[in-house]
Parts: sequence; C-alpha cells; structure tokens
Amino acid sequence: MAHTEAHATASLLDAGGRAEMERSWRPEPGFWGWLVAVDHKSIAKRYIATAFIFFLLGGLEAMVMRIQLARPENGLLSPDQYNQLFTMHGTTMMFLFGVPVQIAVALYFVPLMVGTRNVAFPRLNAFGYWTYLIGGVLLYSGFILNTGPDAGWFNYVPLSGPQYSPGKRIDVWAQTVTFTEIASLVAAVTLIVTILKQRAPGMSLNRLPLYVWSILVTAVVILFAMPSVALASMMLAMDRLIGTHFFNPAEGGDPLLWQHLFWFFGHPEVYIMFIPATGFVSEIIPVFARRKMFGHTPLVLSLVATGFLAFGLWVHHMFTTGLPQLGQSFFTAASLMIAIPNGVQIFCWIATLWAGRPRFATPLLFVIGFIVLFVCGGITGVMVASVPFDQQAHDTYFVVAHLHYVQIGAFVFPLFGAFYYWFPKVMGRMLSETLGKVHFWLFFVGMNVTFFPMHFLGFMGMTRRVYTYPVEAGWAPLNLMATVGAALMAAGILTFLANVFTSARRGAPAGDDPWGSHTLEWGTASPPPAYNFLHIPVVQGLYALWERTPDRPVVTGMGTRRPEVLLTTVLDAEPDARYEHPGPSIAPLLCALAVGVTFIGGIFTTWAFVVGPALLFPALLVWMTTQDDHDGPRTEGEEPA
Repeated sequence: MAHTEAHATASLLDAGGRAEMERSWRPEPGFWGWLVAVDHKSIAKRYIATAFIFFLLGGLEAMVMRIQLARPENGLLSPDQYNQLFTMHGTTMMFLFGVPVQIAVALYFVPLMVGTRNVAFPRLNAFGYWTYLIGGVLLYSGFILNTGPDAGWFNYVPLSGPQYSPGKRIDVWAQTVTFTEIASLVAAVTLIVTILKQRAPGMSLNRLPLYVWSILVTAVVILFAMPSVALASMMLAMDRLIGTHFFNPAEGGDPLLWQHLFWFFGHPEVYIMFIPATGFVSEIIPVFARRKMFGHTPLVLSLVATGFLAFGLWVHHMFTTGLPQLGQSFFTAASLMIAIPNGVQIFCWIATLWAGRPRFATPLLFVIGFIVLFVCGGITGVMVASVPFDQQAHDTYFVVAHLHYVQIGAFVFPLFGAFYYWFPKVMGRMLSETLGKVHFWLFFVGMNVTFFPMHFLGFMGMTRRVYTYPVEAGWAPLNLMATVGAALMAAGILTFLANVFTSARRGAPAGDDPWGSHTLEWGTASPPPAYNFLHIPVVQGLYALWERTPDRPVVTGMGTRRPEVLLTTVLDAEPDARYEHPGPSIAPLLCALAVGVTFIGGIFTTWAFVVGPALLFPALLVWMTTQDDHDGPRTEGEEPA
C-alpha cells in the first residue's frame, strides 16, 4: 500500500490542500476552545504545566520540612503541620507529579514518534486530564482548609481508619487517589491503542523506538497495578463512610490486606515512573553519542522484564510484618533479580557512549547524572532487599535516602534531560546551554549533599517522619548539611524556570531538527502543526530519519477536509483503514465534573452516588451524539496508498 514518490512534500499536496488540513484540524479559538480541546498536544501541554505546578508545591513542602529539621528542637512547625506536610509532599510527588508527568510527555510525543495525527480516543484523553485536575484541586483545597491528609502517602490502616483518624482528611486523600487512578487508566488505554493501531506504515514492532517501547510497557503495568490501589482506596473510603470492616480486625477485617493491596500498586508505581525515564535515556544517548544504540533488542527485553518483575517485589516493603521465611526468601530473590535487566540497560548505554563521539550538551549531562545516581540508588536497593539488613534499616532515614536516590536520580534527572532535548520541538526555540549546565550542576551537587548524609542518619537511628529531635541525638550537623543541599536544589530549579521563561520568548530559533535526531517527531515543524504531519511518513528502518532514502516515501490518499487518521495492523503496521477522529467537545469536561460530584460529594453524603451518575448520563449523551461534528465535507475518492 505504501507508495514511493520523489520529493513528495512539494508535489502531493498543493497550498489548497494544506489549507484544508489546517481548517479540518484547527482547534476552537478562545477560552471555549480551551475547554473543548481534544488535540493531544494541547492536552499534554496542560498536563505537563499542571504536573510541574504540583512539583513546585511538593518541592516547597519538602523545603519547609528541611528547614524544620535543620536544627534540633525547632519550633517552626507543629507535629500536626509536619504530619500534613510530609503526607502532602509524598502524595503530590507520587500521585500528582511522578506518574502524570510521564503520562503527559508520552501523550505529546508518542503520536509524533509513531507518525500519526492524534491519539486514539482524543475525548477520553481530555476526560482523563480533567479528572486529574479535579483530584489535585481537591487535595490542595483540603490542605488550605486545614483538612490535608496526615497519615503518610501510604495511609496505613488502622492509623488511617475511622477510629484513629476522624474527620475528613483521609477521605480527601482516598478520593484524590481515585481521581488520579482514573486519569492514569484512561491514559494507559489511550496510549496502548495509539501505539498498536496508529503507527505509520513500515513501523513494525521491531522498528518501534525505544521510548515508545518503554511507554507501551509502562501502560500495561498501569493497567494491572492501578486497579489495586483504586480498590484499596475505595475499601478504605467505605470503611470510613459507610461502616464496612475490610481493615477492621475486630470485625474480621485485616490491616495487612491494606498493605498488600497498596504495595502491589506501590512498587510497580516506582517503575511506572522509572521505565519511561529509561526510554528518555535510550533516545538521548544515540543522538548525542552520534551513533546507533548498542543492543536495541536486549534493551527492549530488559524493559519488558523490568515491567514483569515489578509485580514480584511488593512484599519487600513488608519484611517486618512477620511473614514466613519461605515467602521472604522468594521476594528477596525477586528483588535482587530485577537488578539484572537494569544492569543490562546500563551496560548498553555505557557501550554506546564508549563507542560514540559524545557531545556533552545539557540533555546528555542529565543522562550521565542519572546513570551515576541510579547506580547508587540501585546498590542501596539491593541492600534493603536483604531481609536482615531491611529489618535494621526499616523506617529509618537510610530508606529515605534510597528512595530519593531512585526517585530523583532515576526519574527526575532523565526527565530534565528529556525537557532540554524536546523543548525545541514543543516551543520552536532552544533553551540556554549555559543556564542548563548551571541548573545541572546545582541540582546534581544539591541532590548528593541533601540525600547522601541521610544514609548515615539512618545508621545513627534517625527514624522517618519525626518532626524534631533532641540535641543529644547528634543528628544536627548532618541534618543541617541536608538542608543546605536542599537549598542548592531549589536554586537549580529556579535557574531552570528562568531558562524556560526567557528561552520561550527570546531563545534561538530551533528549526525542525536541531540535534540531528532519528525519530519521526523531528521530521515535522517545530512546534508541530495541529495535524502533526502533512503526509503520514513511511518508515524504512529502525532509525526512521537516519535510514530514510532520498525520495522520502509518504502515504497518499488520506482525506484533507475532515480529521482522518490511518489505522495500521498491530504487528507489521500495514495500512488497514481510515478513521475519522471526533472533534472538539465539552462532553469530556462535563463527564469529569459529574465524576467529581460523585466522589467529592460522596465524602459528605451517600446521595452523591445517586446525583453524580444522574448528571453523568446527559454528559455521555452529548459525548456520543456529537462524534462527527465537523464542518467540512468528506473528501471523495481518496484511499490510502
């Protein structure tokens, strides 16, 4: 079906055809257009902006906690305020920043990298963003009104149960989790279908970019992990609101059931954030090493193995709960085993850099920082996988240090690298290299000054979640050092923000492909037009832009007067059908508001579970009856070729 033509861009579509494409894919103008938008780039950009706002809020909460702990017997915060702060910090970073920002980046770049014009189910995608936003607003509204959750981001029962946590604080947390899980599941379904059914012709599975592989694996992990925490938070809410006894041992419930359900989600969640980060690294390294990636197939297998093994580790969070020794040995083995695929990835990345001609631009600096920090975090992860060591270090600052080396080192550093790498594509302008390198060094040094001393604080017996400590404990010097490190990290973030805001307006024009990259998103304009590609490209190799022939084949026969996408087969990406995408609609926002009424109202009255679905029904009617609400006539006689 693929048709090869020389110099296709100039000859296949005249100026009138381009104008038709712009008209058929054009977003609605103004504030109304913002409310009804379904374009994947618009949704992804607001996802990214919202997630970074939550990142800044979570960072501010961490900074206040570090100031509180900088000296012993500090009275800056009360115990209650500290409890709320560390719960808000953890909940924000895990539920409102970590997972959503990875989803957001994928929603922007996956359609571009697979050569399609929008995600599958664009309205569902918009619905996911609105539910995520409602969940975040709910959490911070509760915090501002002194109803912020205060039992930790894991909310262990019975502490979070009705007996020990009266009031609405825990209910706010439980419903926030429900909203964010809905958004994650929606995004996972959208991304899986986009990757499997909307790839450009020629992009068979063995030609899929490594970042897209990482997102496919992550989306599958989300599908299996998120229902567990959604179920757990719903059961907790029912225990608290309508008097069920899922976690009440006095009535036959089991507090450990909460831990099993939570960590069955909680540990894979670490990999939901980490696996896309490895995809960033696998895209950045070959571009800046100026050679193809060493070990493409082992890297793909490592991604799949990591996603699979992620579900076998959750019990190592529960080694101190009195598990049988045989069970402990199995989960220790699984925890150690996951080092194998991750080790394979690290060796492939190092081999690529070793054999290449590295160009040490800011994206590569963050990747190198990631490798160093991830190895450190990985080593301490192997240590806590050992039952005797874990029982000594459990709930101490050693675990805090390990967690942040993994989360910040293995997730935030690649994310910043990806931001510097893809900012030119999104904004059409380059970020400042000078400010980028200042940002990297402040953040890298600050990260180590903050968290490395915490290993020793853990060995010295400092437990987690204490709001202050006595002078005699001897923890003051290391805590002060950690606070100084946190200030350096904050300075790095401020440098990054200054770089973003100044470069977005006055940065050097980027051009279509400033890095000489190989994936399809660099084959269109910067920033991409609403329809992404004037012609759907035909992929000729694993490195789509590096291996394309001079005639640059494209797909012809797609409609231009209505927003059509090309569906292809799952394995070989052969053209299968044309599909007309639904246009902008207010229905996703209305549905999200109805869901919001249901779950937020449910905190106060069970009648909300009657009113909310009643509101949802007309919103769904709007959704289903306006699927093809486009202005343009159908294009006659066009078939994909």
